[in-house]
Amino acid sequence: MNRRDFLALTTAVTLALPMAAQAESLDYTPAILKADLAAGKTVILHFAATWCGTCQVQARVMANLKSANPAYDKSLTFLNVDWDTYTGGDLTKQLNVPERSTIVVLKGAKEIGRLNAETAKDPIKALLDTALQAATS
Repeated sequence: MNRRDFLALTTAVTLALPMAAQAESLDYTPAILKADLAAGKTVILHFAATWCGTCQVQARVMANLKSANPAYDKSLTFLNVDWDTYTGGDLTKQLNVPERSTIVVLKGAKEIGRLNAETAKDPIKALLDTALQAATS
C-alpha cells in the first residue's frame, strides 16, 4: 500500500467512526418515545435542525462520546427530534423546549437533565453520565 492510499484509508476510517456511532441514534416518533419511556428506558432527546451548526457540533460530540463509551449505546436510547418538523408540536410544548440545540434526558415521566446550546465535551459528557447512571440504577 502506498502512502497516499494509506492516508486516504486512515482519513476515511477516522471520519466514519463518529458517523457510525451517530447512526445509532434514531429519528424521533411519538410511538418510539412512548414505548421506551413506558418500558422504563432512559432516553436522550436531541432537538436539532440539519442546518444548525451548534446542533451539528453537539451531534459530533455525542458520537465521539458514544464511540469512547459503548455503555451509552447499550443502556440509553438516543432520539433525534427534527426541530423543523416538531418545533410547534406537543413534545416541544410539553417539555418547554425553547430552541433547537437542546438535549433533554428523560426516564419515565421524569426529566433527568437538559442542556441548551452547549457544545463543550465536558458538560455533554456529564449529562450522558447522569443519564447512564439513571439507566443502570
